[in-house]
Amino acid sequence: MPALARLARAELADAARLARWVGDRPGGAGPEGTPNRELPAALLAEAAAELGLTAGQIRTAWDRARLSGLIEIHHGTARPGWRLRAWDGDDTAVLRGWVALFDAWSLAHPFLPGPGGPDPALVAEVIEAAPQLLALLHLSQGPVQIDALLDLLRQRVAELRTERHEPPAAGDPLPALLTWALQAATDVGALRPRDPERPDEVALTALGSWAVWVKLEQICVAAQGPAGHMEHSAETMLRASAGLSPGPARAEYRAWLAARPVGSAVAELLEVARGEDALLRGLAFEALRVVGAPAEPAVAEVVNEPVLRPYAVLWLAELDGGDAETAAELLTREEATWLWVDTAAAVADHGDDHLLVSHLEAAVQGSVRALLQEVREVGHPRTVQVLVALAAAHPDPATAKAMRRAAFQVHTGET
Repeated sequence: MPALARLARAELADAARLARWVGDRPGGAGPEGTPNRELPAALLAEAAAELGLTAGQIRTAWDRARLSGLIEIHHGTARPGWRLRAWDGDDTAVLRGWVALFDAWSLAHPFLPGPGGPDPALVAEVIEAAPQLLALLHLSQGPVQIDALLDLLRQRVAELRTERHEPPAAGDPLPALLTWALQAATDVGALRPRDPERPDEVALTALGSWAVWVKLEQICVAAQGPAGHMEHSAETMLRASAGLSPGPARAEYRAWLAARPVGSAVAELLEVARGEDALLRGLAFEALRVVGAPAEPAVAEVVNEPVLRPYAVLWLAELDGGDAETAAELLTREEATWLWVDTAAAVADHGDDHLLVSHLEAAVQGSVRALLQEVREVGHPRTVQVLVALAAAHPDPATAKAMRRAAFQVHTGET
């Protein structure tokens, strides 16, 4: 591992330098008004001058620092991420940072089609097929002919299009898309630079081979385990994980994530989180914790969605190194109450009476009366069902009666 970590540090050296520069600069970098997360022109020029890099090198370092977790952006301002603090002494953190960049290769080097270029859906299919190409490179244990990779890519894209009842792609765009994917993987350090004497072959670097081996191992473990759901939808996988203890559940999340591109996996988890099942909402964000920094841009984008906001705020705070108690302070009282009701709905649907009563006792309000008043005002769509379930579960007749009355008032719109 130390040898691999040295390679990863060398690959991300400019990104780490830029992250430290951001940390030393008063006020951080990337002020409000940069929703595309690009470094503003003035700061780009300043960073290039002080670090002795070109503007292009700074742009590349900026993207790599964000994708690897060396820089985090909160409320429009960039600052060093927790991974930078561990950069010199924690080889595991370094390797995970590089793997985050490796997983996001298509974001680090996006495909830029010219006029009449391939359908974006086809580009997405090439990204989805990339893990199989990398697996072939790993299993071959040496250089592989580009023609062999192209044949595999054509086969996989054809399978995907058949599964989705889509027509074959017009023309022959796959050679150009394969060239892009191979160059992007080379640029993040997963493939060796092309040998001028053997330009028709490609091979994995030591870092690339290790990363693919880790992912293949995760997939094999999941396939052999009793809960292997890596080929199923996010919703099916999360439902299956609901009955697991935290350790096996995280292993299930990792295996499921390893079997698909990180971007589409994050999007699918967030879509499940938008659904009506509060338990799946919480589990989706647990799975996103396994993703870590690569999920940060997508989670930050849903902060203003009322259903997801409390979860997203806590997730982002924890990613930034805050503990659960400190993170909870970032929620308004109304948001905390909404989250309490949402969690109660999950317990009511999937737990038992004891857990539901315990959840009532964990409310931040000082009394049942105060809790009921705030719960009635928060507007959660499951409020009535939660109050009815609490009334049925609570052993104290007076408290149960108060719950039933509050449920009736919410149902009838009484104030």
